[in-house]
Amino acid sequence: MGLLIKALIGALVVVLIGILAKTKNYYIAGLIPLFPTFALIAHYIVVTERGVEALRATVIFGMWSIIPYFVYLASLWIFSAMMRAPLALAGAVTLWCLSAWLLIALWTRFH
Repeated sequence: MGLLIKALIGALVVVLIGILAKTKNYYIAGLIPLFPTFALIAHYIVVTERGVEALRATVIFGMWSIIPYFVYLASLWIFSAMMRAPLALAGAVTLWCLSAWLLIALWTRFH
């Protein structure tokens, strides 16, 4: 049942993004994914299954995870001026994956 609720929340977020993208304030659609919907779910699961110390470590890692998102946004901004949108998005996602992989590798090595 919990998995169904999580899927419904995800679907509602996607619908909200789609609706906002069609308005005159389309840029707000970029803010919606940053609402901590999934973070709330993840943090609740971590704290109930692993405790407060695991939650605190997850929060710190979450703070560092802003870096791959910034890499995605910065690269998408640059790529969108140089190539068609699908390629720009694919390139930005690729750089997000690489920077996320690097973050995970460094976190597991030094944490």
